[in-house]
Amino acid sequence: MALRAMNHGGDERSLASLIERSAELKRALVDFALSPRMQRHLERFMADGAGLDEMLVEDEAIDAVDRFALLYRSPNGKTVLDQFLASWPDLSAADREMLRGWRDPVDGIFEIRGRDGDSLILLNLVDDLEYRTYSNMGPAAFRPLPKHGFVYARLVPVRPVPDAWLVSGSMRAYRKSDAEQVAQVALELATRLPELVYRNPGKVEQAWQQMRADRAAFIEFFGCDELVLPPAEAEERINAFYRRRQEAALARRQDRRRPPNIPGVDMPAFELPAEFADADTIGVIYDETDGLNFFNEYGMLHELFADPALASDKRCADVLRGYLRAETIGPLPFRRLAAAHPQTVDAVFRKILRQPHFTWAEHGEALLRRRKPWYYEHEPRPDRTVIGARLSELISR
Repeated sequence: MALRAMNHGGDERSLASLIERSAELKRALVDFALSPRMQRHLERFMADGAGLDEMLVEDEAIDAVDRFALLYRSPNGKTVLDQFLASWPDLSAADREMLRGWRDPVDGIFEIRGRDGDSLILLNLVDDLEYRTYSNMGPAAFRPLPKHGFVYARLVPVRPVPDAWLVSGSMRAYRKSDAEQVAQVALELATRLPELVYRNPGKVEQAWQQMRADRAAFIEFFGCDELVLPPAEAEERINAFYRRRQEAALARRQDRRRPPNIPGVDMPAFELPAEFADADTIGVIYDETDGLNFFNEYGMLHELFADPALASDKRCADVLRGYLRAETIGPLPFRRLAAAHPQTVDAVFRKILRQPHFTWAEHGEALLRRRKPWYYEHEPRPDRTVIGARLSELISR
């Protein structure tokens, strides 16, 4: 479609005009996403989402195109939205501000708290934040929604207006009587994708506080924050620790009644992944930033760093090289090993990397940033999810 330019001079645009303009921008973005230029990427995206033998119903197809337009990244790393912005150099600064805000949509399961004029007040059960929400199709779009029910939706900000959001894509509504099932889905979403919860800074801070308390209890129980144990013993002792934590939590409850859906204290709280079963040792590190982590054959690495001559042992060398290659192991074990063996760390890496002038003090951080770039892309986050008060209330009914 032809996207007409808008010239607003220096005047601030009203919320109504911004919503009207958002409808024009969204239609142009969708047309771009459906254009021949993007067809191959869209077909792959739709096939991955629906399965080869499954046809998407209309609402699902609308939502899939919306996700494609806002979130899909081409092999060059750019989203469809990025490419759309690049293809319209004449867009005004205000339009670009609006569109750039759509790079960070909010997916969630929302409780409908009420209406306020043309807007709907939605409480996101995932991040426990309220969103004043509008539709670029007008308030009529909200009329079919059940009073005090729930809705799955994707929201984008109306920039530059603070605390104003637009529905993007289709909505799926659920009745108030569906609260229990809706809450379980929201809980699963929050657990599987904690970054959705982290939109709420308060929940991030609560999670850090919980993690710090759990780590302090770990150190009190074990006497340190790092263990090297055979897998079976590690699993047994970690279970003993969490049984102690659970018993203490239950004892603090004034009514002495166990909350629903909480396993008994005699049930295992933790099982090591299967890939750890054949290891001679595993490392258990409860770091103040990276949380609780488990590392395969960590005892062997301590032996290697204590005696750099073991770098000629293929098994030892392969374990360290595997750590360097792994996309699931961050900088933590390397930093711990270097701190524990400051006199020998340089010799180990010189042999493993075949770099005779390597020193940990000078080159260690650069090595980690080169091998583990994904770790440095985001601010550290706590290793747990804290759900909101309303979701907790719905789950415990």
